[in-house]
Amino acid sequence: MSTHPNQNPCPVAGIVLILAAAATAALPSSAAAQVVEHSGEIEGVVCDAGTGEPLAGSLVQVVGAATTAITHGDGTFHLTGIEKGSYTIRLERLGYRGRTMEVEVGEEGAFVEVGLEPSPIALQGLVVTGAITQRGAGEALRPVSVLAGEELQRRMRGTVARTLASMPGLAESNMGPATSRPVIRGLSGDRVLMLEDGGRVGDVSSTGADHATAVDPSSARRIEVVRGPAALLYGSNALGGVINVIRDEIPSAVPHHPTGAASLHMQTVTGALAGSGSATFAATERIPLRFEVNGRTAGDLRTPVGELANTDGETLNGGAGGALVADWGHLGGSVRGYRNHYGIPGGFVGGHAAGVRIEMERFASRVQAAIDELDGPFSSVEVDGAYTWYRHKELESANIIGTLFRLQTLNGDLLARHEAWGPFAGGAIGTRVAWEDFGFGGSGVAPTHTPDAQRSTVAAYVFEEIELGAARIETGLRYDWVFVSPEFRDPDSDIGEIRDRTFHAASASLGLLYSMGAGMTVGASLARAFRTPDVNELFSEGPHLAAYTFEVGNPSLGTEQGTGVDVFTRFESTRLRAELTGFYNRISGYIYGEETGKLSRVLLPIYQFQSNDALLTGFEGSLDGDLGRGFALRAVVSSVRGTLTDKDRPLPLIPPVRGRVGLEYARPTWFMGMETEMAEGQDRIGTFESPTDGYTVFNASAGVRVTLRGRLNVVTLSLDNVTNTEYRNHLSRIKELMPEAGRGLSMTYRVVF
Repeated sequence: MSTHPNQNPCPVAGIVLILAAAATAALPSSAAAQVVEHSGEIEGVVCDAGTGEPLAGSLVQVVGAATTAITHGDGTFHLTGIEKGSYTIRLERLGYRGRTMEVEVGEEGAFVEVGLEPSPIALQGLVVTGAITQRGAGEALRPVSVLAGEELQRRMRGTVARTLASMPGLAESNMGPATSRPVIRGLSGDRVLMLEDGGRVGDVSSTGADHATAVDPSSARRIEVVRGPAALLYGSNALGGVINVIRDEIPSAVPHHPTGAASLHMQTVTGALAGSGSATFAATERIPLRFEVNGRTAGDLRTPVGELANTDGETLNGGAGGALVADWGHLGGSVRGYRNHYGIPGGFVGGHAAGVRIEMERFASRVQAAIDELDGPFSSVEVDGAYTWYRHKELESANIIGTLFRLQTLNGDLLARHEAWGPFAGGAIGTRVAWEDFGFGGSGVAPTHTPDAQRSTVAAYVFEEIELGAARIETGLRYDWVFVSPEFRDPDSDIGEIRDRTFHAASASLGLLYSMGAGMTVGASLARAFRTPDVNELFSEGPHLAAYTFEVGNPSLGTEQGTGVDVFTRFESTRLRAELTGFYNRISGYIYGEETGKLSRVLLPIYQFQSNDALLTGFEGSLDGDLGRGFALRAVVSSVRGTLTDKDRPLPLIPPVRGRVGLEYARPTWFMGMETEMAEGQDRIGTFESPTDGYTVFNASAGVRVTLRGRLNVVTLSLDNVTNTEYRNHLSRIKELMPEAGRGLSMTYRVVF
């Protein structure tokens, strides 16, 4: 076996290994061989580099593969299914600095002993979103943020958007706590693509401010965010960016022992109680299985001036997945069910005084096949197929459906990767086909006249990388065809000619990353992306009950064409990580709902969909610094300016300049910190939009990490809005009714095994 490094950084664990070796020597020779020789595995032990104490709950993963392991109470781990060759492994643990190392695996496997250094900051790990191969976050050619480990647990809230709101470039819009939706660089809705394990979610969250995202973040292993146009790999709807919630629902490697996590979350400001649990284990030596269940219940939101009525909700979801893992790759599948019932507050013009109740259900299934280490031009091929059924009901009362949305999606993806090939260091080609069936209905006072419709998509793309010493270039090209067909045609409709529509567009990207040495990296990317108008923007004609709007479509809308430029610089060392990005995003044919200032016959504000050119520019920065003696400084700033260039007036619903600064004191077994959240006032507003004042809010957090029965247990306490400040989120649709949440204590308990 190969051992790296030669010195023993884990003396306590070494004693354990010596005792194990002595016990092995007393066994018959055949049994001893079974213990000593573990062909096809990387074994090892992880410990505190200073004390030598073993570290339970450390994450160990093979870079570029889905093979992972969690260390036992004695710090040991086993990575299975490893063939002879050279590998890069990444090790991460709460309270310690992550480490990447090279391992040579021989005929009898390999053994490593790794010491991790305590650190109050956890440098970002690996990312898979927006790239063809798994890479370190610092090597990404686009601005990428990762929320994982302790930081994910500390920021965890009931929605993905609220969980990510503290990241650079991100904000949240809402009509209550359940409807919180992500905003990236001023773009939201259908321009921000939501993914689960790389696949589209398949809900209607992008079509209304009242629509919740059908993704529960509580069981996520990590969440990755690509800021800026990313349509090359994902197609339409990625003008603003991509958010990928990663759970690994389909396991692609057989764990040596059962792994998973369980958590309990409580929050006083909503009276929320939530729990989640997931586990992956080996049913046979070739078949891993994964099961998960999550539930959450919450009451009305409490603000500094009172409760916001009808904002309670209940969420329940779960999933199961499994695979056959063979020498050639894996074949697997998963199923997931999701249910979310919640309230939308009343008080808007045309709205119900008591608000509206929403019931949404989603069922998703997925199959995946991957063939690895092929001979020939391609090194691997991956095929994904998914089917999603979704229903969304907006209830005027217990038995009256005011508005109904239905959606079925069926899609397939093929991705073939290659390694060094001519001038290219690596690359991929891919295709995608998708079919969506949209249904609309309602039995309220003003039923919708929006026709049901189908949308089909066919796409193909190529993506290549070129290595030039300290520089790396990424380039790619994609072409999409989109066909939209309404249930009926009407040349004389009040909103225009309702007819079949065909859209097609090319996407392209070019990126450069240059390492200047000493931890400094600079990069730039140019991307051209597009977005087709959704069915609501084309054909809607009727009330949207929970959003309290009367929406009027435009069947003649064209595609949005976006040209985005990002220029960034990064610095990363053992004690400092910093990144500063400037961006420019010009969108021709930007589609938006223009408030006309008129009321419909049922007294709802009329919104007319139209298009104009738009320009969004801004910057974002982040800093994580180890100040020594256990102290760490964290800072984030984001700024975006949006303009409708044809009309030379501000783009509506653009977040103000926002930032956070925090100071933390951390030890391997506990931490505590304070954070200041700030926002400037926003008076650069669109038509019929009201300005908001700036604010400063203080937050505090503390936690402990304890190893019990060989498992890592983490308890986190967070006190948000310590001074019970009354403030408004500019992107909230209910800011005139109530301010944001008041003082609230959150507690999260999580055990990793």
